[in-house]
Amino acid sequence: MELSPTGRVILGMVAVEPRSGYDIKRVVDNSTRFFWAASYGQIYPELKRLAERGLIEPDAEPEGGRRRTRYRITDAGRAALAEWIRNPDLAHELRDEGLLKLFFAGLLEREDAIAVVEAARRRHVEKREALLAIGPRAAATERFGPLAVLRYGLGMSEFAIDWCDETLKQLKETD
Repeated sequence: MELSPTGRVILGMVAVEPRSGYDIKRVVDNSTRFFWAASYGQIYPELKRLAERGLIEPDAEPEGGRRRTRYRITDAGRAALAEWIRNPDLAHELRDEGLLKLFFAGLLEREDAIAVVEAARRRHVEKREALLAIGPRAAATERFGPLAVLRYGLGMSEFAIDWCDETLKQLKETD
């Protein structure tokens, strides 16, 4: 069964525990957003589609002051999620506006290009710090995935910081 990219993250989130759209967005913003973001505008229509396909269902009556509906994964949803996870075909698309700016930074004066790389370095340092902050939560989970992905993110952040340092060195040494 073909799942949309947003459907995949939603099924994974409700497979862990029943969640509302608000809960899913909050968890995504504190975990997968470093590599896979989802907006409210994507989440709520996809919740409806997944429910119509029988992959999720309301967990109970809406609750709270805002009457949020929590969803749980169905057996069919769990099967669709497992099928997607097991499928060896991967779509890899890196969309990074900072890299796009760096790609074209050579069109600028050297000082401006240096500023672009310095800004990229600051973003990677901030990302590393954010990942380090969520480290204890990832380490506390009994599932191996969150900690493995956290280690990957930290490694990529360290690589990017080192790459920025080397690029800055080259830019500053070149006449």
